[in-house]
Amino acid sequence: MYRIGVVGPNWSLERILGIAKEFEQGMEFVAFPYEEPEETKKIVKDYDKKIHAWLFSGELPYEIARNVLGSKENLLYIPHTESSLYKSLLNMVNSQEKLIKRLSIDTFSYSNLVEEAVEQLSMTFNEIYVKKFEPDDINMEELLHFHLDLWESKKIDGVITCFPTVYKHLKEAGLPVEWMSTSRREIRQTLRILTEKIKGYYFKDTQIGVEIIEIEHFESIMQNAKSSYDLQFLELRLKEILLKFCEQLNGSLIEKGYGKYVIFSSRGAIEREIPMLEHTLEQLSLESESTVVVGIGYGETVFSAEINAQVSIRQSKEMPERKILIVDNGMIIESIGKKEEITYSFRTEDKDFLQKLKKGNISVKTFHKIDALIRKMNWNVFSTKDLAAHLHMTERNARRIVTDLCEVDLIEYIGEESSSLRGRPSKLYRLK
Repeated sequence: MYRIGVVGPNWSLERILGIAKEFEQGMEFVAFPYEEPEETKKIVKDYDKKIHAWLFSGELPYEIARNVLGSKENLLYIPHTESSLYKSLLNMVNSQEKLIKRLSIDTFSYSNLVEEAVEQLSMTFNEIYVKKFEPDDINMEELLHFHLDLWESKKIDGVITCFPTVYKHLKEAGLPVEWMSTSRREIRQTLRILTEKIKGYYFKDTQIGVEIIEIEHFESIMQNAKSSYDLQFLELRLKEILLKFCEQLNGSLIEKGYGKYVIFSSRGAIEREIPMLEHTLEQLSLESESTVVVGIGYGETVFSAEINAQVSIRQSKEMPERKILIVDNGMIIESIGKKEEITYSFRTEDKDFLQKLKKGNISVKTFHKIDALIRKMNWNVFSTKDLAAHLHMTERNARRIVTDLCEVDLIEYIGEESSSLRGRPSKLYRLK
């Protein structure tokens, strides 16, 4: 049973949960009502580990949650479309018994909903005042006064707002106001998409997963053992640690010899037990007094999953910090389950692009990792300090990589960042 957290104001949740009864097979819908959208932060922080997926009543709580969780994979929202705006207009016509042609509307800064909806109508409006806001910088007082000031200046005859709180205050003040809520069709369509996503989660969860665990320098450990009995006792202690972990995964353990072990399980079990894997690696390292590396691979078959795990452990050995990497269908997933999780490819079929990278002496994996980071952080511009901090490398190394990418025209220098601190200003770059 998949638990779906539904977040929104009470009156939205009543409508959503009413329709959700049609889609309850295999899903349990859990309501998380709020008075103000900002409460979304605390809701997702407190309950994310107990919820398989989140459904938000609108784009605003969705954006707030996405910023908090750093990922949008398990998040879905019911979008406002032209029909949401038309519904509000029709309700206003009905309540006022006339067509309102002077309006004020609030909406997202990057949304063209109002403009596109009005373009499709054959009727014309005398005045439409649009207040656009950023999801992470909402000032309710400012929005409220935007509408009130226009009303008191006699510039508008009605208001359409995205916020129940603004709607409530304006209604109490006697203004003709409508809350732009989603329609039943939009709710039903989003729930259909959610159902398909849940099916995808199920098949993904049951994918085959393989973990290869290797204790480095095991031959030296064998040579330094005081006796063969000491070595066998060590191997028994290591195997006990791994069997306890394997039991948690409901998997099977195969000992390959020379400090190498393979665990077969499912993708879902492996991803749920990443913290325990980290703890197990620490125990193995302390017991063997050596470094331990792991490679994780997913696949449709045991063979493909094991091949991916072998690729993963090779890639991990190349990294000085020995991170846990997962390889899945040509993609590397790094820092899985954490806020800094990043996914990037380690191969390409574009010959021209590959030629540029060879000329710049940059690996495909390095470029795609930088590209994935820039897109995840939504950087329009960045500095070598930014790359160094997030990729755990020295600034000198970051400068070398960026210089090489500039030379092959994959990154461009666009200026400098002034600073009140002493020293040279930081150079700013942009991905081309």
